[in-house]
Amino acid sequence: MPTELATPAPTAPLSSLEGAQPLQRLIGELQAELPQLEVRVPSALTREYAVDASTRGRLAGIDIGPAVAFPSTAAEVQVIVRTAAELGIAVVPRGAGSGLAGGATADERQLVVSTERLDRVVEVSPLDEVAVVEPGVINADLNRHLEPYGLFYAPDPASWDISSIGGNIATNAGGLRCAKYGVTRESILALDVVLADGALVHVGHRSIKGVTGLDLVSLFVGSEGILGIVVAATVRLRPIPVARRTVSAFFATTAAGADALAAITRSTVRPSVVEFFDSRTLANIDAHSGSTLTARGGALLLIELDGYGIDEQSADLRAALEAVGGLVTEESVEDGEALWELRRSGRGFDPAEWFAGGDIAVPKSRIPEIFAHFPVVEERFGVTVGAVAHAGDGNLHPVITLRIPEGADPGVVPPQLHDAAVALAEFALELGGTVSGEHGIGSSKLGLAALELSERSREAQHAIKRALDPAALFNPGKAI
Repeated sequence: MPTELATPAPTAPLSSLEGAQPLQRLIGELQAELPQLEVRVPSALTREYAVDASTRGRLAGIDIGPAVAFPSTAAEVQVIVRTAAELGIAVVPRGAGSGLAGGATADERQLVVSTERLDRVVEVSPLDEVAVVEPGVINADLNRHLEPYGLFYAPDPASWDISSIGGNIATNAGGLRCAKYGVTRESILALDVVLADGALVHVGHRSIKGVTGLDLVSLFVGSEGILGIVVAATVRLRPIPVARRTVSAFFATTAAGADALAAITRSTVRPSVVEFFDSRTLANIDAHSGSTLTARGGALLLIELDGYGIDEQSADLRAALEAVGGLVTEESVEDGEALWELRRSGRGFDPAEWFAGGDIAVPKSRIPEIFAHFPVVEERFGVTVGAVAHAGDGNLHPVITLRIPEGADPGVVPPQLHDAAVALAEFALELGGTVSGEHGIGSSKLGLAALELSERSREAQHAIKRALDPAALFNPGKAI
């Protein structure tokens, strides 16, 4: 059910904000046309809606947050967007705020349209193996809803228990299972989208196949809210596997573990999940979570098998990994769950260190090369680099750290962290990869996107943006 939130009183009158007159008029018109709609005026109490998970550090410098509307129907979203367009007010779509690229940041001159109350599972069709859901449905909640039907929704970003389906669609989120089941795009059949003029359009098909017209579903998936606001999605479902098994394989070094990934590819086994932890990541998890992973080896492949023939799959996988030096264990259900929880939330950050993250991706055959490049970056910039990887599809999450010298201001991050992150992204591009595998570009990685996209490609993308949003009012300054 939609969450009921009390309307907070603003800490400053809206009329006192610079440039507030059109926004004040917008709020007034929305309250007159949609008296049931909650709209919060810009205030100190809306500061949380100015940032996402990756930009929370900016909160200390924000006095006034944006205006925020909380629609609970597609029709309300249409009115909000149409009225904002008439007044020239920029609209920032927002899901659960768990994004990691600054894709939902907003200021006091803008209107955030929160989809958190568009949270219904509209339909489940077991025979069609589809569900129709609103964008505010939390990823994990959808799978709890589907469990009695014997079905599941495959995309599972690490933030699956807090991130929304709409946000997953906006960034084409990946996650652990995409080694076998693909990223979000592979599970989206159709979308209902509110365009910049307030029109509601349906794109895609309920059927698995469908080639009529251009593939606008794939265009909207991953568009980060710059082309429209998704108000419903028809998602593809899968049968819950008859069996699942966690297999761990420890190796003496990071290089040995990275090289062992080829043995999985050459085998007949196709795991649903293949996660790789290098030596620095294992040490970090042990320090943060009190685990003892480093006692078992210097690098870890954590693998999930699913489906029929689980014993045969496990035997073939064991043979393949032991042949390249792996210490292989078929984990118990309890131990497997503990390891997956460490994967999702075991890493931590030392307050005595500066850090920078990322989500580069490379062809999976090139994973050993990028891990081998970490020492080059470390020596060049005086930093340390470690990473966990969705190794089944070549997506790495590097963490770059630098010790904060005594007396230094922790809030002033030295440029070598940024420079090191750029250098890693450039090397990923050299290997045929990308600067963002699943987090999106948002506002934080526009410079990196410019390294990857040709001028002509960017021109084409801006032309599409102009065609759908000629006044550039949807999530300005993001993605492209």
